[in-house]
Amino acid sequence: MIKEFLLVGFGGAIGSMLRYGCTVLCNIIEMSNHWATLFVNSVGSFLIGIIIASCVSNNFYLFAAVGLCGGFTTFSTFSANVIEMLQNGKYGLGLTYILASLILCIAFIMMGLYLGKSMKIN
Repeated sequence: MIKEFLLVGFGGAIGSMLRYGCTVLCNIIEMSNHWATLFVNSVGSFLIGIIIASCVSNNFYLFAAVGLCGGFTTFSTFSANVIEMLQNGKYGLGLTYILASLILCIAFIMMGLYLGKSMKIN
C-alpha cells in the first residue's frame, strides 16, 4: 500500500513541476493563462489516453496516470477561469472556452487511445 502511495506521490510531484514549467513557458511567450490551461489539459488528456490504452502495469498506471497526469492537468483551474470570464461579462469567450476545452480534451484522449493501442508500457 505504501509503495502505491509513493508511486502516485512521485508522479504527482513530477506532474506538478511540469505544469509549473508550462506556466513559466506560456508567460515567456505571453500566452494568456486561459489558453495555457487549455493547452495543458489537452496535452494531459492525450497522455492519459496513451497510458490507459497501452499500460499493462498497475504500478506504471498509478505513477503516470494517477500521479503525473493528475499533477499536470488542472481542471479545477479551468473551472475558475470560466467563472472569472462569466463574472467579467465575457459570456461569448466563456462559452468558447468551455466548448474548446471539452472538444479538444475529448479529442486528444481519443487520439491518445488510438496511439496507445500500438504501444505497450511495462
